[in-house]
Amino acid sequence: MIVIKGAGDLASGVAVRLAHCGFPIVMTDLPHPTSIRRTVCFSEAILKGTFTVEDVTAERADSIEAIDGIHQSGRIAVLADPDANCINALHPQVVVDAILAKRNLGTKITDAPIVIALGPGFTAGKDCHAVIETMRGHDLGRVILEGTAEPNTGIPGNISGFTTERVLRAPKDGVFIERRHIGDLVEKGEPIAEVDGEPIPATLSGVIRGLLPTGTPVHKGMKSGDIDPRPVQSHCFTVSDKARAIGGGVLEAILMLQRSNTHV
Repeated sequence: MIVIKGAGDLASGVAVRLAHCGFPIVMTDLPHPTSIRRTVCFSEAILKGTFTVEDVTAERADSIEAIDGIHQSGRIAVLADPDANCINALHPQVVVDAILAKRNLGTKITDAPIVIALGPGFTAGKDCHAVIETMRGHDLGRVILEGTAEPNTGIPGNISGFTTERVLRAPKDGVFIERRHIGDLVEKGEPIAEVDGEPIPATLSGVIRGLLPTGTPVHKGMKSGDIDPRPVQSHCFTVSDKARAIGGGVLEAILMLQRSNTHV
């Protein structure tokens, strides 16, 4: 069994690749998830009961006891368990920290026989057995068995020449209201959403790839949406190239570490 901490878009991309390989998976997230790319996030199962990304379906588990039945149906189990306390009850063979908090929020190398973490904030050999590089570029998806991933720059990855412009942020504290929807084509300057009456304009022309749901409490500067300058609407509803590459890195790390443990 694999426990994945986090059920956002990158965590969900990892889960899709592992599910295709037949691994039973449990994912954990907040009771009220704040995922931006909701159309490809298994965290939506917490709110909707079930949710499908591509050809893989997840189902909310309302208890530890419900997990076996969900796995027997061929689905991923998703728990509202932000501290991943289920690890103590499930004793998984693999734990993957896919929260992407840019720092370690409590994952320990002793959590499972194989512990893998995504991105900066972890040291392979200390916090976990392997770190997967999440920085876009030559090393994306690389398995790191000693040391750390590239440090967080605070700048989103470059897509078609755009970085920070791709991200929509709340202009003030308040309640987020959608005015357009994920998958919509928009022009720069067009109102996409608002916070307590203050509009959030599109920062560039393209397709809305991610957007918080109406009613979400936000604080000033909080990431609230994502525009892809490549106007391909189907990209909004499938696992991204980045998530797929990171998922491949996680699979490679699991197989490498399983072989290493067998030979010990």
